[in-house]
Amino acid sequence: MATTTPTTMTTNATGTPRRRLRLRRFGDYAVLSVLAFVFVLPVLYLLLGSLKPSGEVLNGLSGFLPTHLSFDNYAHVLDALNSDSTGYFWRFMGISLLVAFVVVTGGLFVNSMAAYGMSRLKWRGREAVFTLVLLLMLVPFESVAVPLFYMFNEQRNTIYIQAIPFVANAFSVYQFHTFFRSIPPSIEEAARLDGAGPWRTFFAIIVPMSKPVFASVAILTFLTQWGSFLWPVLMVSDPSVRPLPLEMSVFQGQQPPDWGQILAFGVLLVLPVLIVFAFFQRWFVQGVASSAVKG
Repeated sequence: MATTTPTTMTTNATGTPRRRLRLRRFGDYAVLSVLAFVFVLPVLYLLLGSLKPSGEVLNGLSGFLPTHLSFDNYAHVLDALNSDSTGYFWRFMGISLLVAFVVVTGGLFVNSMAAYGMSRLKWRGREAVFTLVLLLMLVPFESVAVPLFYMFNEQRNTIYIQAIPFVANAFSVYQFHTFFRSIPPSIEEAARLDGAGPWRTFFAIIVPMSKPVFASVAILTFLTQWGSFLWPVLMVSDPSVRPLPLEMSVFQGQQPPDWGQILAFGVLLVLPVLIVFAFFQRWFVQGVASSAVKG
């Protein structure tokens, strides 16, 4: 008996923590599954509703049943926006892509350069400037939209005015600044010994090492700009330069509303965002993970 008791106690001692660990892991997966279901549910309803007749979309929980599915709503949307009087769907899409491309590419260059100057270069007043950037993060765009409207009133109904105010972004500068500060100074010191100046050091060394943060900023900037609505409402009245989100509001306001076609329009609006995220997903996850660890 004396030899079996310690073995039993050891088994119980090691078995209890394992059981607790399994229960905790099961609880974590259960909570994550519920949260994933809650987030996926509207997307699933959007996708199924876009494939169903308009009369079956607003039927409560029965709207999730995959019945009478077809791509007729997508065909109707593309046919409805295919004339000079209504505008062309692909033109609206192209304007949104062009504006988003200018904002993303210009923002990556401008904001990364600004963050590099405030994080890696030594000059008088850089901490005060960075503090000002942090304060700008607290200012919502809605508070400056009307002053910007009066400043650029003569440039209304142009494509470039939809992009210019959003190239410089305080939050993007903060993201770049946080990542650049984590890079060891010895790397720049070695480049300096090889005769590299600030420009060469930034483009040849810092940028290749910072792919995760560039991807994170690109995705977040594209997502924000793609869904921009307030600024186009203020600055765009000409249908020929109307972006896709603004055109969706016009399309949705038609009477009587066809909810199947509206949801199909929504899927077409979301599709470019999913494509961009799928393309940059690996670097985006690395950037978020590294920011969490370094923060």
